[in-house]
This record gives sequence, structure tokens and C-alpha cells, in this order.
Amino acid sequence: MFDITDVRFVKRVVIGSNNPNQIASEAQVEESRALLNRCLNESPRGHIMATEKSFNVLQIGEHQVVLQWICYHVGFPRKPGWIGE
Repeated sequence: MFDITDVRFVKRVVIGSNNPNQIASEAQVEESRALLNRCLNESPRGHIMATEKSFNVLQIGEHQVVLQWICYHVGFPRKPGWIGE
């Protein structure tokens, strides 16, 4: 059973493009997905505490582009050694 009082470290994982000046490539999105899966499956196992969802509609020339992203806040009982600074 997950208890929020056990959380000592929170990792923020953004999937998608949250910066209109720097659109995320498919490789960057896949890298973010892999990090989220690692956070949820490897030891110490993390738990999703919250999510943020957003989108921006941009006009580029004659085209409209929609940038979407979702951010997961993953809580851990301690900071995993495999997460960099």
C-alpha cells in the first residue's frame, strides 16, 4: 500500500513538448517514456502522485500546430541511485 508520508524524493517527468521554442523529437519523447517506465518498475519503485496536462496552439505560417505535454510527479521513498543530479 502506498502512503504519501513515506515519500522523500519526487521526480518530475515531462513527456511531450512543453517549450514552443524547442519542439521535442520522437526520440526525446521515447526517452521520457522510458524514464517514466523505469521510475515505476525499478527499485526503489516510484508511485505517480500527480499529473499536469497542457497544450499550446501555435500559428506557424499558414499552419496551426498543437504542442501537447503531460508531466508526471513520481514519488519515491528515497532517491534512486540511477537518477542523476
